[in-house]
Amino acid sequence: MKIVFAGTPEFAAQAMRAIDEAGHEIVLALTQPDRRAGRGMHLHASPVKEFALEKNIPVLQPETLKRNSADPLKQAQAQEAYQKLSAIEFDAMVVVAYGLILPQEILDIAQRPGRFGSFNIHASLLPRWRGAAPIQRAIEAGDKNTGICIMQMDAGLDTGDIVLIKTLPITPDETSATLHDRLRTLGAKSIVEALQLVAEDRSTRVRQESAGITYAEKILKSEAEIDWNLSAAQIDNRIRAFNPFPGATSNIESEPMKLWDSRIPSVGSCSETGQPGEVLGFSNDSAYIQCGAGVVEVLEMQKPGGKKMPAKLCLQSLGSQEKPFRFHAKE
Repeated sequence: MKIVFAGTPEFAAQAMRAIDEAGHEIVLALTQPDRRAGRGMHLHASPVKEFALEKNIPVLQPETLKRNSADPLKQAQAQEAYQKLSAIEFDAMVVVAYGLILPQEILDIAQRPGRFGSFNIHASLLPRWRGAAPIQRAIEAGDKNTGICIMQMDAGLDTGDIVLIKTLPITPDETSATLHDRLRTLGAKSIVEALQLVAEDRSTRVRQESAGITYAEKILKSEAEIDWNLSAAQIDNRIRAFNPFPGATSNIESEPMKLWDSRIPSVGSCSETGQPGEVLGFSNDSAYIQCGAGVVEVLEMQKPGGKKMPAKLCLQSLGSQEKPFRFHAKE
């Protein structure tokens, strides 16, 4: 099949590589414009663009696909993309973490007679966790399972029919970083399988259930501060869900700390004798912290400007204290 691919981060690039390795021809890549990053704030190409250049695949990087943009430059970029997509021969479009909304007129190009339409890799078990942050929200909510949905795209927010679904368990020690990587691998395999089914006319389309719809809102930095009055399970979920972004935070002895990893300790590891936020004791490397209900065992922390380190070492580096360490409760 001839494929138009739209995506930006490594999650998308792995799927793009898998499609290429499966023998499909990627005839055009759409990706976000180069962004400045790093200490020197140099322009960096997206992983999708890097792979496209390596394979001599034409690349378009419009800032928007909406031809009615008020910005003349953006309008011109959108017009160029529309004309290119209208002129090029392809069988299907694959969209993975692209970062731009596809207007109906773009979807319509992929649905012209003889074409199969547009397909999206979504990292949740739809209709649960439609939206921007399905991986983080699934961990935060304490879900036991997640997965990959290959969806036939429509104009709604992750509302299209399901072509293929794969389930993946969420382990008790899962962070958003580790789950992202597992779903990235599963997504790449799934899109290749789905395209094969489509090409062989063996695919089915299942309408999403109307019950169980939830939305995965974008993760904000303002969510990072821990409320120690929550239960240990809720705090544990949030610490792991916010790794790597934005990183759970809390202040202790006037020091802002990042908390990167945690777990629920085994029964009898420590006694619940403190106030929410109080450090009850240490294991070999971790710290036990009182929550509103229960105790969370924090495994890894980071001081401002410092490196990530075992929680025990990080806290003890603050110096000896006459009173117990205690994280400030969220106001």
